Amino acid sequence: MTADETSATKGVILCADDFAVHAPASLGIAQLAALGRISATSAMVLSPRWRQDVALLHDLRERIDVGLHLDWTSDFAMGAGHGLSLKAAMLKAAIGGFDSTAERSVTRGVIERQLDAFEAQWQAPPDYVDGHQHVQQFAGIREALVQALASRYGGSRGRQPYLRISRAPSGHADLKSRVIAAMGASALETIADHAGMTRASALLGIYDFAGDQARYGRRMDGWLNAAPAGSIIMCHPALSPEPGDVIGVARAQEFAYFSSADFPTALAQARVQLVRGRISAS
Repeated sequence: MTADETSATKGVILCADDFAVHAPASLGIAQLAALGRISATSAMVLSPRWRQDVALLHDLRERIDVGLHLDWTSDFAMGAGHGLSLKAAMLKAAIGGFDSTAERSVTRGVIERQLDAFEAQWQAPPDYVDGHQHVQQFAGIREALVQALASRYGGSRGRQPYLRISRAPSGHADLKSRVIAAMGASALETIADHAGMTRASALLGIYDFAGDQARYGRRMDGWLNAAPAGSIIMCHPALSPEPGDVIGVARAQEFAYFSSADFPTALAQARVQLVRGRISAS
């Protein structure tokens, strides 16, 4: 192996989901971004915290991608009047409910309102769009999403958000990853390609939120090594557990890992450089 080969790196997007879900998540994500330990974060704009927590990201505007975490299944979505449980949303997608004649304008309206809420605070389009519990690729939602993005941002690659495709790389999908991908990863990819939209190549970071920090570190080693260039590794860090958050302990363990010396070591060993998808797509 030559010196050039040993020093070669691949660019990977490390995205912290659920910004504004609660204060510890927003604070932890902002700290990791300032340290250069993540390269993107997805905002839950239906959360009442979005209006105030967005200030934590202002000084990071040119350092990380900030995207819309499209939401149909959280308590915030329930409060907004369109929310469903994950099982109900999956069933509705499976039977074509989001794309029925009666529901098409409703589905599009929900997406447009979340884009409006994002832009109202960020004063710019999202760098990308993904989905809370991967709803961005559900049947009916995916079509309306691509139509909305094409209508709002046109064909300009400089303004048009890129899309997350929630599918693990070939050979690295466990059962949970396969279920997520089956909800429409290939279909969203096809629709995006036909519309000329940029998309990430794969998604890693899916796990059961169980185990300790050491176990998470071992998982991250595997994801970093398996990640194709241009893919996304998602994470869910928070400064501390939040009462009532069912994955609160896992969030705090993720934050502890990313803020430790172990993570830069893992990046170096996997020869991974954290990059912004917006820059890669430009």
